[in-house]
Amino acid sequence: MSGLGRYPLEPSTDETRRMLEEAARFVVAYLEGLEEAPAVNPDLDPELRARIAEEPPAAGRPFAEVLHILERGAKEGFNTSGPGYLAYIPGGGIVAAGIADLLADVMNRYVGIWQPAPAFAEIEWRVVRWLCDLFDLPAEARGILTSGGSMANFSAIVAARKAKLPEDFLNGTLYATDQAHHSVAKAAVLAGFPAESVRIVPHTPALRMDVGALREAIAQDRAAGSRPFCVVASAGTTNTGAIDPIRDIVEVRDGEDLWLHVDGAYGGFFQLTERVRRRFAGIERADSITLDPHKAMFLPYGTGALLVRDGERLRAAHSVHADYLQDLAGEAEVPSFADHSPELSRDFRGLRVWLPLMLHGVEAFRAALEEKLDLTEMLHERLSAIPELEVPWEPEVTVVTFRLRGDGDESTRALLDRINASRRVFLSSTLIDGRFFIRACIVSHRTHRDRVEEAAEIIGAAVREVAGS
Repeated sequence: MSGLGRYPLEPSTDETRRMLEEAARFVVAYLEGLEEAPAVNPDLDPELRARIAEEPPAAGRPFAEVLHILERGAKEGFNTSGPGYLAYIPGGGIVAAGIADLLADVMNRYVGIWQPAPAFAEIEWRVVRWLCDLFDLPAEARGILTSGGSMANFSAIVAARKAKLPEDFLNGTLYATDQAHHSVAKAAVLAGFPAESVRIVPHTPALRMDVGALREAIAQDRAAGSRPFCVVASAGTTNTGAIDPIRDIVEVRDGEDLWLHVDGAYGGFFQLTERVRRRFAGIERADSITLDPHKAMFLPYGTGALLVRDGERLRAAHSVHADYLQDLAGEAEVPSFADHSPELSRDFRGLRVWLPLMLHGVEAFRAALEEKLDLTEMLHERLSAIPELEVPWEPEVTVVTFRLRGDGDESTRALLDRINASRRVFLSSTLIDGRFFIRACIVSHRTHRDRVEEAAEIIGAAVREVAGS
């Protein structure tokens, strides 16, 4: 940055204050504009592309000029921060977490091992322990904050492989339905298994794992000489929010000596609500659980978590000795996260969870999740009342899935295009048993009744236009 004197990487107190004030003005203006900003903007600015493609200058540019590029870029693509973003699984980005990241990045303290930053490592450990307690896991449980559910699922599969299989593990088999997140199959491949080691278990008409079919698949694989070692249940699938019968799968796990991993990346934090907690019955007996605080805790992307019932098994799967770390003390009351994770270098993720929890309190998150469940039930009811729509599944979490009646996928594709053309809401699609469905997922903390009612009106108008054409 120009004009910063002899050490440009060390701005003066006044210059630092000015940059922070300009950044704060940008943030406030951005948040004030979210209500009216389009939920999706496919229009790309070629001049902006050219500016971004420029080589970094030898001397710095004014901060306001650089910030203006971000301001223009924020107007393009998916508005994942806004109230009309109902596609995929919306993220959050609450302001308190952004402030936490600023503080963590400026302090730049390392928490992968507890000794370099004891207080901050303790903060992250207390976050992990709160998550364990949320699911009634025992005192010996351990966990890590990850970059997201994909990395959490990967570490879970590695821990399961280490705990249940010998070093020569290629005949191990893992079980999940075709409704499981694709990161499960990807994690198995990255963990060294052949793709065919992932067995797809049939689902029921409600899109939940068929437990009888699971038992049959395990028996067939054992008879063929394979070694079943892990079953993955979903606590809220991406497609429809379906919840696998976890309690029944626990019984299979116990009888077959398997590792039970529950992927709760999307739905897991609805454990805070009484109605979904009942639907998760048995999750407290899982061997491991994936969570994504950047989904239903409304935190910034890049915030995932893995919890493991027997923390020693997580450590055994990830700990490797390094001589250059010998000066650092071993674990005390606070675990060394580097020994429980693929990562040694990593950011201080715990602060972006801890600070919002301390600032807002758990009840604020619980109330927000209850609101999303109520809004989902309202949207499901509104769409079910439209005769031209097929809305086959009652929402178990906060996804409403629908399509036009009949067997023409193209008309439903046209319906999705018409809905998204409003730019007030943005929905996504999926294939379920080979049929094209539209999805509305209500998770953003900024999505409230007014926007969901508007979404229902937009969908209804689009149905009349497409069905009448």
